[in-house]
Amino acid sequence: MAGLRPIQIWVPDTRRPDFAEECRRQSRLVAQTDMVDTNLQHFMDEALADMEGWTE
Repeated sequence: MAGLRPIQIWVPDTRRPDFAEECRRQSRLVAQTDMVDTNLQHFMDEALADMEGWTE
């Protein structure tokens, strides 16, 4: 109606018995990647600093 349209996304089933362990596994992978990719963290820090001066 306002230029928006519905989307459907698939998310993990939180009722699965291995849900918590899968969350931990994925979190560890992300943390390991973040420690290796310092350029990405620097880029994100600069982008955040640029956004801090913006107002709507």
